[in-house]
Amino acid sequence: MAKVLITGGTGLIGIHLRRALQESGYEVAVLSRTNKIDDEFKTYLWDLDKNEIDKKAINSVDYIIHLAGVNIAEKRWTSKRKQLILDSRIKSGELILNNIDRDNSLLKAYITASGTGFYGAVTSDQIFSEGDSAASDFLGQVCEKWEQVADQFTEKGIRSVKIRTGVVISRQGGALKKILVPVKLGIASAIGSGNQYFPWIHIEDLCGIYIKAIEDTKMIGAYNAAAPEYVTNRQFTQTIARHLKKPFWFPNIPSFAIRILFGEMSQMLLYGSRVSSEKVLNSGFVFKYPKLQEALKQLIG
Repeated sequence: MAKVLITGGTGLIGIHLRRALQESGYEVAVLSRTNKIDDEFKTYLWDLDKNEIDKKAINSVDYIIHLAGVNIAEKRWTSKRKQLILDSRIKSGELILNNIDRDNSLLKAYITASGTGFYGAVTSDQIFSEGDSAASDFLGQVCEKWEQVADQFTEKGIRSVKIRTGVVISRQGGALKKILVPVKLGIASAIGSGNQYFPWIHIEDLCGIYIKAIEDTKMIGAYNAAAPEYVTNRQFTQTIARHLKKPFWFPNIPSFAIRILFGEMSQMLLYGSRVSSEKVLNSGFVFKYPKLQEALKQLIG
C-alpha cells in the first residue's frame, strides 16, 4: 500500500483529500503543527518558526502533497500578512526539500498546490494556459515562487506536479458558503463589473486531479485545476440564485466599495482569469462536474 503525506491536511481541501486517498486504498499521514488532528490518520510534527520537521515523515512515504499555506482570503493584506502568505508556502516547501534523504527516501513524487492567481488580476477574454508566464502582481509572484520550490524537487530527480487551483466549491465551506448567504437572503448581486471570470472547481474533481497526479507518472509540471465551463462572477452568482429560485436584480456591488472593505485583497473579487483546462483533460482526466449547474445540484440540492 503506497503511503501519502499531506501538509495542510486540516484545511478544506486537505480534509476531503485525505478521505478520498484513503478510500482509494492509500495509507495517509498528515504533517501538522499539533500532535493529534485525527486518530484515523498518523500525524507527524513540524514547526516552521523553528525550522524543525520530523524527518521520518518525509523519508518514509511514497508521495508528498503540499497544501500548507495560510488562507489568502482570511484577512486584509497588510505587509506582515503578505509576508506570512509567502513564507507559509515557500519556507514550508523548502523545509521538506532540505530534509529529504535521497539515499534512503522512498519519495516518488512531490505534488504541490498553486493557484490560478498565477495568471494575475485580469478582466480580458484571454484564455490562460500552463505555458503562460506568471503575473507581476502579488498573487502571481506568490504562485511563481511557490512553484519554484517544486522545480527544485525536479532538479533532484523527483517528479513534481503543480496544481493551479481555481475557486474550490464545497458544501463544507469556502467560497460557496459565503456566496450562499446573500443569495438565500434574496439580495444576490454581482461584484464590480461582474464580467470578471470565475475559475471554479468542485472539491471532488480537485481531489480526483491530485489522485491522478499520484498515479499518472506522465503528469509533470503545471496543470490548471478548473472546470472546463467558463463563467463570470455575474453568471456564477446568477446561476446559484436561479438554482435556489431566488431573485437576482440588485445593482452590482461597486468596485470602490469592495476596495474600501478589502484593500489590496479586493483584486481577488474584482478580477479573474479565464483559465483553460485543456491540459488536464488531455492527460485523460474526466471531470465529474464539468458544468456549474451539475455541481450545484450535487452540493446544494
